[in-house]
Amino acid sequence: MAQRIGRYTLQMTNRPTIEGFASVVGKKEMQGPLSSFFDLSFEDTTLGESSWEKAESRLQTEAVNLALRKAGVTAQDIDYIFAGDLLNQCLSSTFGLRSLDIPFLGQFGACSTMAQTLALASIVVESGAARKAAAVTSSHFCSAERQFRLPLEYGGQRTPTAQWTATASGSVIVGTSGKGPFVADVTVGRIVDLGIKDAANMGAAMAPAAAQTISDFLQDTGTMPKDYDLILTGDLGLIGTKLVRQILADNSLDITDVHNDCGMMLYDREKQDVHAGGSGCGCSASVLCSVILRRLQSRELNNVLFIATGALTSTTSQQQGESVPGVAHLVHLTSA
Repeated sequence: MAQRIGRYTLQMTNRPTIEGFASVVGKKEMQGPLSSFFDLSFEDTTLGESSWEKAESRLQTEAVNLALRKAGVTAQDIDYIFAGDLLNQCLSSTFGLRSLDIPFLGQFGACSTMAQTLALASIVVESGAARKAAAVTSSHFCSAERQFRLPLEYGGQRTPTAQWTATASGSVIVGTSGKGPFVADVTVGRIVDLGIKDAANMGAAMAPAAAQTISDFLQDTGTMPKDYDLILTGDLGLIGTKLVRQILADNSLDITDVHNDCGMMLYDREKQDVHAGGSGCGCSASVLCSVILRRLQSRELNNVLFIATGALTSTTSQQQGESVPGVAHLVHLTSA
């Protein structure tokens, strides 16, 4: 059973195992620096479907099926699937996973959804409520633009702080057998709102939440940044990366030497014109479920903090002039 360590952290006594994982991406993501680590890519943004929303659902279908295959199990072996996305009512997840006939728990954590679903899947396996559980999330550049911003055809100018929503999905199968990686700890983040209203600067809105969750975990566990091979934040991008390091440094926590950000890793910022970096649920999901988990498997990495970050906004809150609250959830992954 999980044990509470400090105020906010759950220590996994039995260390649930990541039995399988998979990443599925679009053309732009495959042109980036992590191309050799992805399991499947598509050249067509519609993935052969009749809409961008259906294409995003297809991303999740493919990611989960690939993760199941790599884990050597079937959908019938999964007791729960935790899934979410950026679209209203998490419709990409609903329509992408309905044919699998797995008990479904829809999640919304914005771009923190990969950490949220992985954390919950790990907790239910640790508790014995599930033998195996799946976690998955996705995003699609075109479906997100249609919902949150302007029609693509309008050709509106993007600000330097804006990030590029990834067309990608990542999925993990969590169980009790296999050689790892393993989930050691989980810290569920608190909502942080410093009043930022610029929807084109999500990195600044999410950075304080990331700093708070990292600080909470380190205090709960009595560890320091140097105790980890990698502290990997979600899609903070260029602006948020600078801010989270500054906030933590102001509190005597220097993560610079061990920190990286999924939004900075997915694309080549200069060559691919993504401005401040990558974003979207699929950004941290595809990075985690490719290069990071592979390097944990091979023991190139042994001790990783994965902190996916989310901007808890909506079209309604934006139209009403509300601020953009942030949240960040942490999953501590080990190779042994």
